[in-house]
Amino acid sequence: MNDTSWGAPSRAGYWGAPDQGPVQGAAPVGPAHDAHALNPSETQPMPIVPDVAASGGHQDDDRGAAQSSGPLFRDETAHAAHAAHSSNPAQKPQEPMTGAPQPAPAPQKKSAGRDLGAAIGVGVGLGAVILASLFFEKAVFVGVIAVAVVVGLWELTSRLQERKAIKAPLVPLAVGGAAMVVAGYVRGAEGAWVAMALTALAVLVWRMTEPPEGYLKDVTAGVFAAFYVPFLATFVALMLTADDGPQRVLTFLILTVVSDTGAYAVGWRFGKHKLAPRISPGKTREGLFGAVAFAMAAGALCMHFMIDDGTWWQGLLIGLAVAASATLGDLGESMIKRDLGIKDMGTLLPGHGGIMDRLDSLLPTAPVVWLLLVVFVGSG
Repeated sequence: MNDTSWGAPSRAGYWGAPDQGPVQGAAPVGPAHDAHALNPSETQPMPIVPDVAASGGHQDDDRGAAQSSGPLFRDETAHAAHAAHSSNPAQKPQEPMTGAPQPAPAPQKKSAGRDLGAAIGVGVGLGAVILASLFFEKAVFVGVIAVAVVVGLWELTSRLQERKAIKAPLVPLAVGGAAMVVAGYVRGAEGAWVAMALTALAVLVWRMTEPPEGYLKDVTAGVFAAFYVPFLATFVALMLTADDGPQRVLTFLILTVVSDTGAYAVGWRFGKHKLAPRISPGKTREGLFGAVAFAMAAGALCMHFMIDDGTWWQGLLIGLAVAASATLGDLGESMIKRDLGIKDMGTLLPGHGGIMDRLDSLLPTAPVVWLLLVVFVGSG
């Protein structure tokens, strides 16, 4: 169909109906009649339905909604453009400027993803509390560990119940977790294992007071939480029992923080190759190399200057092990959070998330550092 079909009727009719042949009573076809049909003054143009949007009509009209779905015929768009040009001759169609240079897109700045000001402030505050309690009185620092364990258990069990409807009993976990840390400091590894067994038993019994539906998943999550948070944290208390316990704990904290900082700094600046994109898309292989380099350098310095009878090469090995365990711990909690469909375990620490978001790399690193220190320099 071309544009002339909208201005004058043809033998096929306005809408392209097939020719029905001569009609009785109609004027014969001839030159005179053809000339009469082509007389513009007597031609009856086909009415054109105006476009609602172009004519300023209401867009809530049903006809406007129909027009928004596109033209019914291919030449409808061309006709609308021709009508708009005829109504405003001064306006000429814009032609694409193929030879003009296109402006380059503005470079995007990398974002840290968190409020760095708040994160630094909270980190400095936590560091001050830890250092003050660590070198003031060992028992006070044990209390700090116990409080962190209880808050971490509360965050973990709350997220499990919210996202997976898993009701791990918090009361026996909190009481048993705090007792586990104290038992580890007072009675050593044997006391920690006994407290762990009693906590697991308390979880099984406590859950019996509720209906049996979901019992297995609830107690399984409870035993997992008891091992994951308080039992692993007990190794920090075990490090503290040595004569140079504060220095050992400080070495453990420094190496873990330096490993995380090196991974973040190098990965943010140079990271291109994903380490585990399905688990944690933000982590890169370059960041892992940064974690290893920073942790090994810090380990050599800490073992040489802070640990009795420690040597620099032992620090290199400890730093390498810390980089590996901290990365695995971070990935492990990322797996948990991805399964739960959350970004952070909590909101208690601005710029950091929750307590568990800070303990993720510390918890699995504690037994690694404790064991290597015992192997290299003894239990103290």
